[in-house]
Amino acid sequence: MLGAAAVRSRSPWLRGMVGSYVELIRNTPFLVQLFFIFFGLPSLGLRLDPAVAAILAMTINLSAYGTEIVAAGLDAVPIGQREAGRALGLRPALVFVKIVLPQALKVIFPALQSQVIIMMLESAAVSQISVRELTYEADMLQARSFRAFETYFVVTMVYLTLSIGLRRILGLTGRKFLIGGAS
Repeated sequence: MLGAAAVRSRSPWLRGMVGSYVELIRNTPFLVQLFFIFFGLPSLGLRLDPAVAAILAMTINLSAYGTEIVAAGLDAVPIGQREAGRALGLRPALVFVKIVLPQALKVIFPALQSQVIIMMLESAAVSQISVRELTYEADMLQARSFRAFETYFVVTMVYLTLSIGLRRILGLTGRKFLIGGAS
């Protein structure tokens, strides 16, 4: 939300900074971002544990995409809705919370849900900096057993199960929230 607000800020400096950050992250591969954080930052004296570097890279990446998703959702609410709220005498904050946000969330949620799942799948890349996650463990198992097909078939099925499960959980909780709490 803060990123989306900053992108629409009246301050050209803030708008430019956040806009540049979003463009930089959205237009570079996640693996390059991960390598920059893990291998590049030590040259500036900032050495991070592989797991910390992975979490930082994933957070930076997801927040850039999330900023654009939230901004697009807020822009999708017709201006007339805001004007109607103000015409009724509501303060701008109340117009946002009671009128704009509930409508925007219905647009934002599916895209944000997909982005979270994409990031979960992209987490396989963190094995490249020795983070012991599913893909890393599969690489180690395959190197010991020389059974690449079986190993990566199982990993594929695990990622598929995780992805479908996460989509269903997010879908159910999102529907409950959007129908029950935000309308």
